[in-house]
Amino acid sequence: MLSKVLSSTLIGIDAHTVEVEVDITAKGLPHFSTVGLPDAAVKESKDRVRTALKNTGFNFPLKQITVNLAPADIRKEGSAFDLPIAIGITVAEGIIEPAAVKGYVISGELSLDGRIKSVKGALSMAIKARDDRRRGLILPRQNAEEAAVVDGIPVYGFDSLPELIEFFRGIRAVERTYVDISSVMKENSVYQDDFADVKGQEHVKRAIEVAATGGHNMLMIGPPGSGKTMLARRIPTILPEMTFEEALQTTRIHSAVGLLNHGQPLIAIRPFRSPHHTLSDAAMVGGGATPKPGEVSLTHNGVLFLDELPEFKRNVLEVLRQPLEDGSVTISRALTSITYPASIMLVCAMNPCPCGYSGDTRHQCVCSPSQIHRYRQRVSGPLLDRIDIHVEVPAVPYKDLSNDYCGETSENIRRRLQNARQMQVERFRKDNIYSNARMRSRHIKKYCVLKPGARSIIETAMHKLGLSARAYTRILKVGRTIADLAESEHINAEHIAEAIQYRTLDRGLF
Repeated sequence: MLSKVLSSTLIGIDAHTVEVEVDITAKGLPHFSTVGLPDAAVKESKDRVRTALKNTGFNFPLKQITVNLAPADIRKEGSAFDLPIAIGITVAEGIIEPAAVKGYVISGELSLDGRIKSVKGALSMAIKARDDRRRGLILPRQNAEEAAVVDGIPVYGFDSLPELIEFFRGIRAVERTYVDISSVMKENSVYQDDFADVKGQEHVKRAIEVAATGGHNMLMIGPPGSGKTMLARRIPTILPEMTFEEALQTTRIHSAVGLLNHGQPLIAIRPFRSPHHTLSDAAMVGGGATPKPGEVSLTHNGVLFLDELPEFKRNVLEVLRQPLEDGSVTISRALTSITYPASIMLVCAMNPCPCGYSGDTRHQCVCSPSQIHRYRQRVSGPLLDRIDIHVEVPAVPYKDLSNDYCGETSENIRRRLQNARQMQVERFRKDNIYSNARMRSRHIKKYCVLKPGARSIIETAMHKLGLSARAYTRILKVGRTIADLAESEHINAEHIAEAIQYRTLDRGLF
């Protein structure tokens, strides 16, 4: 007998419907074969399915069983086909009526004792099932809440194979999984860090506020122990709160690679990722035989922090150029080409020299000029071209560390920042960009109108400091953001003067 069951497979972060066809015939010797471009994990499912059915009291048919995963030209990966194959066999054997499973999308890995184990990409499967107007989505219990955040598709979670078979036979009633989106967003949007914990470094906090307001990439330069990492970790706490759509996008990526914490249906805080400098370019932007998301995509809608920037391999830094420019990354392979979202805020940190103490009044630098030059040359010009703000982070003096003063809280900074962000949203509503950092030449010409005093200051800076055209553009963008924080329509002299201070490298201080 022939049976058909619907399932899903992931390509990138998108789910694609797969029809699992099971044919069982008594002719010939007993045999179990799987076709339709399965990988090793899918081929091994026959052993898991056979043992799970036997251990849960069902007779496994000693017949010729052929499983076809259609469409056959899409490679099927992972263990999520165990459950639909098992259900297909029970339907073909007459244990379950074909009409009972019609319209349901089924996905899950089987344990040898019949338990249903979690799978990757449940959120994407739910979105696909909703868009295709399916009857419902059958998933492991651990994935049910994750998928239930998608409105418009009933989601049912099960712990074991016998439970699911009883559900399809009408013996067991199972309620669909419901999730209160507003409660989930509130519960999962709590940050553990706060800017109030940071002592001193007020000028750096101000630079971070400006960077976060305009979505500007940022570079912090200072000796070891000056607080660069501590400051960077608190940047997500002042960024605007994630919308539900942003949370959905970010969660889909983490779900596709299995990084969602158990019991966490939605990622509602902005990601902060700090990869080690030994990672490869494939780990940074994604890759593999079947391309998987890299660090830039896992940081989508959040902050990517590169500590000890010059220690990263040159090719790893160079592959960042496309995602920083386009907000996405495309990975091409012989069989497929996949585009992952990668809208990030890049925050970098570096020492001024190999030993870290060049320019420090309390420690003597032991580096030669040639060593310092080689160290700084490890960071390419094209990458620095995409970093709008360079700021010095000096060592914190003892009096700042020892006093009881608490800085401004992240909540207060975020409230100020959100007002300025809303101005940018309104300004660029028709331009398909969301922040000043994304402005092109036509936007700069239209929105970066300088007052006469501001024009005079930037002209003087260009001549005396020898600033490049690229630095000029960056100063205008940052000046626009500072003006937005001051709720000013035009860019005034004080806004441009502050923006020039955030070009440490261009001013030759390092």
